[in-house]
Amino acid sequence: MDFIEILKAVILGIIQGITEWLPISSTGHLILFDNIWPMTSTPEFFEVFKVVIQFGSILAVLVLFFHKLNPFSAHKSRREKKETFDLWKKVAVGCVPIIIVGMPLDMVLEDYLSSVYIIAATLIIYGIAFIVIENMKRRPSMRSLGELTFKTAFFIGCFQVLAAIPGTSRSGATILGAVLLGCSRYVASEFSFFLAIPVMAGASGLKLIKYFLKVGMFSGTEWVLLIIGTVVSFVVSVFAIRMLLSYIRKHDFKIFGVYRILLGIIIIIYFGFIG
Repeated sequence: MDFIEILKAVILGIIQGITEWLPISSTGHLILFDNIWPMTSTPEFFEVFKVVIQFGSILAVLVLFFHKLNPFSAHKSRREKKETFDLWKKVAVGCVPIIIVGMPLDMVLEDYLSSVYIIAATLIIYGIAFIVIENMKRRPSMRSLGELTFKTAFFIGCFQVLAAIPGTSRSGATILGAVLLGCSRYVASEFSFFLAIPVMAGASGLKLIKYFLKVGMFSGTEWVLLIIGTVVSFVVSVFAIRMLLSYIRKHDFKIFGVYRILLGIIIIIYFGFIG
């Protein structure tokens, strides 16, 4: 087993765990890392790797929010169980746009819009959007998940479709959309986490099926790299989710907008003039 490849898997797992939940684009960061220090495995394996390690991030959400997401908990009243079922219904409604439009669009666009310059452009555009929207100082009308309507859940799902373009950020698009639609930052972030569970699980499953049909089963080394990346992604995701929820209790999203803009500019300079 090549130690360098293991190190890359660990770093990619760290990147996934941090950037999946912060609105700064996990896919964009993973693609950028691979452009700078690529894995020596096949391009097809990396395409699967960067999606499958999202299982670790999904597991982190399920572990951290198990009680809130479990409608069968013996510690919940009948009303609380109904509210949990309603939450899952809202998640299902929010997934409709990505199923109908997003996944087919992603299959078409993934081979054409993974350019570092596309990533740089979307980082900058959405970075500006975060700053502009935060400066609008909108007063949220939905301060709890119970106040989130099915109509709002559906439109948040529409914003999620925008993440088919690398560099957009799935969490960034959904959080931005939710805030625009009247959700508080906390509700926007939590619903974005929950919306990710079926979407990321579905994307990972489809990617695995496509890989097995086209290439076949993973080698022993590839299995090890996938497991390492997924485990690291899980551990880092736990800390990243807690950090984000703690941060937004007292702060806005402007810092992420600034980060996106600076990173986009650095990418353009590096790949346009240095790399």
